[in-house]
Amino acid sequence: MKRLSSVSEDIEFTFTPLVVLELAKDTDDKAIEWFTQRIKEKKHLGGAHLKIKPLDDQAGNSQVYLLGASWRRLLVGAEALGLVKEYQDGTMRVFTYQNKEDYKYFSGDSYDFLTMAERQYIIKRELENLRAINETMVPGHPQAKLYPGKSIIRRLQTSGLLLQLYPLHDKTELEKLSTIWYKHFHVALQPLNDIEKYFGQNIALYFAFLEYFTIALFPMALIGVPYYIFAWEDYDKYIIFATFNLLWSTIVLEVWKRWCAKLSYNWGTLLMKRKFEEPRPGFHGQLGLNPATGRKEPTYPNYKRLLRIYLISVPFVCLSIYISIFVMMIYFLMEDLALSYNNEVQSFFSSTLTFCPSIFYAVVIEVMNRIYKYAAEWLTSWENHRLESSYQNHLVLKVLVFNFINCFASLFYIAFVLQDMKLLRQNLAALLITSQILNQFMESVLPYWLQKHRIRKIKKKLHISSIEKLPLADQIQMQGEMGQYLIAFETMGIISVMTNCALIGMSPQVKELFHINGIERVLLIVAIEHALLALKFILALAISDIPSDIRTKVARMEFESLEALKRKQIKEADESMEMEEQLETEKTWEGKKKI
Repeated sequence: MKRLSSVSEDIEFTFTPLVVLELAKDTDDKAIEWFTQRIKEKKHLGGAHLKIKPLDDQAGNSQVYLLGASWRRLLVGAEALGLVKEYQDGTMRVFTYQNKEDYKYFSGDSYDFLTMAERQYIIKRELENLRAINETMVPGHPQAKLYPGKSIIRRLQTSGLLLQLYPLHDKTELEKLSTIWYKHFHVALQPLNDIEKYFGQNIALYFAFLEYFTIALFPMALIGVPYYIFAWEDYDKYIIFATFNLLWSTIVLEVWKRWCAKLSYNWGTLLMKRKFEEPRPGFHGQLGLNPATGRKEPTYPNYKRLLRIYLISVPFVCLSIYISIFVMMIYFLMEDLALSYNNEVQSFFSSTLTFCPSIFYAVVIEVMNRIYKYAAEWLTSWENHRLESSYQNHLVLKVLVFNFINCFASLFYIAFVLQDMKLLRQNLAALLITSQILNQFMESVLPYWLQKHRIRKIKKKLHISSIEKLPLADQIQMQGEMGQYLIAFETMGIISVMTNCALIGMSPQVKELFHINGIERVLLIVAIEHALLALKFILALAISDIPSDIRTKVARMEFESLEALKRKQIKEADESMEMEEQLETEKTWEGKKKI
């Protein structure tokens, strides 16, 4: 078993460190002993059956532990999580430990059969599934209350005893990935398979979408830029562009679904939707019995969750939307003041000043979006959803509704109330350009600058020329200080149809072309809108979300899984019958002996 290159040579390990766990300095020794024992205990005793080793911190500011697992434990964990791996015949099948030799790339000493992301995900899930059994509190910390079924990790986090839990980088693998990904400038697609192996599917799909959407925007950019610069007020050409925009948005979304399905299948995650999904780590409640699976797990009344949603969450979202609209009205007031000042003074400064409200409003929108996202995450977690899928759906709904109103309410007001196309153009440009600059700064420039600054500071403090010479504790501390870094598209596509139809209906050309009153014109636009929506849905149905070859492979995988389950049940039944027959035979012989 190889060791991570990020682990320095001064400490020997009997396992490969994968995850770092950091406890607070004032954590009681009893709590540490109890927690580490629960991590090491076998599954049937309520533990995680993982390996853990303390890491001496010379500064004495915290308790740092490195976690890993034996090769067999990782394979058993892969089966428990339902990971899908490639079979010898090239098909994708759910991994089973009993048939491990039948999977492609598997060998007895091949630690790379499971990717870095898979190994660390297994460790993380096992830790998150650690739940209290009979404990009423964390030993040595009476304020940290526990009850049967409560997530131990969550309680330690909320009590301030668990400071951090994060995956450990493999410097060698990370260096290889960075070299082929971004260190050398060359025009090429991203190494998505390598990204998935190291960071996991979620991160890989994020970069896959960025790559796909960037390429998909080229046709719109080539057509849209001339329209934007030269023909904004030409509604005849705008109608053609708007229609093309509707068709483009539908086709782009459907093609992305197909590519996403292909990537997910190749990465073995298309069928990871388990029939009986385990409770999410943050779910809490009294320990009870799941009637469907027969397993002990936390239970929480559904009516309590609904009360939290409708009495707290819904009013909070409505209040947030009200604040967003209030801020929008302040922006329009600033816009009127800037225009009035420019009309009176007519100078270069006053002309420049007219762009300030739009830029300022765009910055405020981004700040409000980020603040609301944190609040929505906390509120959705407080609602206490049992499944991760339910949690994500409620979170996405909250964020989508607010972001849509916050970002686009002003555009709708300008377009349909003020009917000022010049102001609409200026506001849209300011919103898009400012948001792109802020996003690039927050997601790329700032993390890069902070990392470089931190490295320079450490080198200067320790008088070293290379980070590789750092002691292990300092390397892990530096990694611990690093920052942590789709329904929505369907909705936006439908709204875009309605918006473009309304804008077309307001054009002077349409009013002149159809000499009809306002009500009849509205009915005509609604009819056109329905026709375009029908065309959009026909295209969506005509373009399958999953390619036919992937559908066939998935169906075959499901059939083989059912057949394997049947064979397992038949085998268990046969073994049970054999045991019963053996017991019956033994009873017969005992009876004959007595006679």
